[in-house]
Amino acid sequence: MQLGINLGYWGAGMDADNLAVAKEADRLGYAVCWAAEAYGSDAATVLSWVAAQTERIDVGSAIFQIPARQPAMTAMTAATLDSLSGGRFRLGLGVSGPQVSEGWYGVKFDKPLARTREYVEIVRKAMTRERLSYEGQHWTLPLPGGPGKPIKLTVHPQREHIPLYIAAIGPKNLEQTGEIADGALVIFPSAEHLEETTIRHLRAGREKAGKTLDGFDVCPTLPLAVGEDKDVTTLADTFRPYTALYVGGMGSAKQNFYNQLAQRMGFEAAAAEVQEKYLSGDKEGAAAAVPHELIDKTTLLGSVDRIADRMKEYAAAGVTTLSLAPAGFTLDERLASLRAGTEALERAGLA
Repeated sequence: MQLGINLGYWGAGMDADNLAVAKEADRLGYAVCWAAEAYGSDAATVLSWVAAQTERIDVGSAIFQIPARQPAMTAMTAATLDSLSGGRFRLGLGVSGPQVSEGWYGVKFDKPLARTREYVEIVRKAMTRERLSYEGQHWTLPLPGGPGKPIKLTVHPQREHIPLYIAAIGPKNLEQTGEIADGALVIFPSAEHLEETTIRHLRAGREKAGKTLDGFDVCPTLPLAVGEDKDVTTLADTFRPYTALYVGGMGSAKQNFYNQLAQRMGFEAAAAEVQEKYLSGDKEGAAAAVPHELIDKTTLLGSVDRIADRMKEYAAAGVTTLSLAPAGFTLDERLASLRAGTEALERAGLA
């Protein structure tokens, strides 16, 4: 199992620290550095900045939002980043959610699975540098009856095949991801529930494509907080607002993928309470309503030995790249967490 680092969003006054974290991850031998985008910092610019100041670590989008870019533009960006980074780019895609898609981008959030499939097909075709033509339900290239003609990508990517990941949570999305992608970006993963909530759906998709999970990258992101085992409850409390935001506030009351995932892990009543409080404006109440067990199952908390034991559980459950989101009030604390992650992997015998 490899380790990755997830820097999340930029522009919150911690950009210099984030770059230092990326550089330290590069020095420590982490496999990949992911950057996110929602409706603030864009991932492509951040990844260019990180790639220019690192040497070995891959840089990946977690995610490029599908409603934000035409698929051919994503192919252009991927090819450019891969070329500039010397073949270190990983392309992560996702549909985002209804609020961002419709409220920020003005793109209707409908038929996300069909949109994703067509999008991936166009991106892959463009990356082959053959002349681009496509007829689908959501995209037709070139547009019929106009002056457009099939053209091809002029940039030569560093590699013929850039690894393509999809952020997936629901069973149908996970199955399609297994079928059409090279890896899955997963959030709020519980090692105990991973087979039921994630792996079996990915496996079904791979089987549809006549493949197995061999070579497929299962890549969840887990917040990491290092401390004494006796302080695990206190460490977990630092992630209450984070968990409440996703379980309670992402999406809408009818369409929150993270809330549905918490329910599938057995936290039906708590998930409903967190969402009700969050959407009513009681964010503190929502955070307080998050069960400690849910946080502990979906983060890495405690001593290096405790974290090493958890890493073994994730590896046994099928995780191939474990991306860490190190917590810390200072840069030194975040860097120490990175080093602890490397030490834990070694103690677990997984390095």
